[in-house]
Amino acid sequence: MKNYLFSCLSKIKAEYAEIRWEERISTHIHWVGKELESIGTAKEKGGCVRIKGKTGWGFSSFNDLDNLTSYLKLTLRQSLLPEGNPIFLAPVSPTVKIVPGNAKKDPRKIDLEEKYRLSFHYNKILLSGPEIQTSDLRYVDLYTIKYFANSEGTYIQQERFYTLLGMASIARRGGNIQSAHEGVGGVGGYELVEDQEEKAERAAKRASQLLDAEPAKGGKYTVVVDPELSGVFAHEAFGHLSEADFLFENERLLEIMRLGRRFGSEILNIVDEPLIPGEGGFYLYDDEGVPAGKTYLIKEGKLVGRLHSRETAAKMGEKPTGNARAISYEYPPIVRMSNTYIEKGEKSKEEIISEVKNGIYARGFRGGQTNLEMFTFAPEEGYIIHNGKIGKKIRDFNLTGNIFTTLSKIDAIGNDLILFTGPGGCGKDGQSPLPVSTGGPHIRIRELVVGGR
Repeated sequence: MKNYLFSCLSKIKAEYAEIRWEERISTHIHWVGKELESIGTAKEKGGCVRIKGKTGWGFSSFNDLDNLTSYLKLTLRQSLLPEGNPIFLAPVSPTVKIVPGNAKKDPRKIDLEEKYRLSFHYNKILLSGPEIQTSDLRYVDLYTIKYFANSEGTYIQQERFYTLLGMASIARRGGNIQSAHEGVGGVGGYELVEDQEEKAERAAKRASQLLDAEPAKGGKYTVVVDPELSGVFAHEAFGHLSEADFLFENERLLEIMRLGRRFGSEILNIVDEPLIPGEGGFYLYDDEGVPAGKTYLIKEGKLVGRLHSRETAAKMGEKPTGNARAISYEYPPIVRMSNTYIEKGEKSKEEIISEVKNGIYARGFRGGQTNLEMFTFAPEEGYIIHNGKIGKKIRDFNLTGNIFTTLSKIDAIGNDLILFTGPGGCGKDGQSPLPVSTGGPHIRIRELVVGGR
């Protein structure tokens, strides 16, 4: 493959050209209640060519590798059409590397019938309980081998196993409908989704218990959020603002997101790190062939970095971070997060809660939205904190505010960092779902607006 890709590249004259070729084998299973919505295995092969002209890009995707030279010539002509400002790429040293996949149990060697039986078993647990109305279970495994070559001499071959199980139980009592979610997965094999009965039981039990919880009262509270929610803050509310392609196009945000600006106290550190084995966003090289690395976005409360492709790094006079990613060969790479999290601090969860006189402990994530620096997130469940102790369970509330103000009001960070690979992945510019992980420790936020009844 290496010799073929380079021989094709040598037949055209371009400022910069790259080829990606992928081979994918995937299985999916989806249950809704007692109904099997879909099940199947698919095999796919395809590639793409991207060529940089003086002022724009040409991009083509294809499925016929034998005609690669013709696609290169076509894409070269496309690259000469755009008019505008010159495009430059930050320099990267050429690399030749082969990266093997890592799975204890290769999902390709597990029969579809066995995967069906396992998912049926978990789904039956999700439906247990007198007030459970329905369930939602998704199983996915994906094997991918990627080949990358560019005109600068880089050749990278990466193999990857990705396996995921997302489970939800939905309970109902009259007009009161509550749901609880559990999930597991990441970069690895079938072993990741075995022996997950306890998680399914927790989802069913928690959905039923939420029916008895009291609706939350709105107001301003000191709020302690769990690792799953702190990861949502890191990814949804702040991480997307750190993606340089989005940032560069917004003058107002570019001024707000000025390197060196203080956003929180010295205890706050936010990181994007693809190099964490097993996590959903794990990789060693991005889809531009750039080595992945650990990027501090906030360090000791100050903005110190952002996420880049080679193009955005050149535009902003900074270094590439290895965050150019594409969900498949059908798309060009764009700036994306990987494993984004808040670093752990020094306090235990118990210490953080014990120092709250009146507040709320928020757990899990049901959904939400962001609009530039504004966010609204809906936790799955919550508890009243009174005089440093956890009290009654509450439901149906959301957390809302300005992310920059919220970061400045974090006054305690726990020592219990946990990362999560979500079933939905990340979406941007029509490319979804991209595997990522999010997480953090318990954090405490002063005067956070809580929407309720």
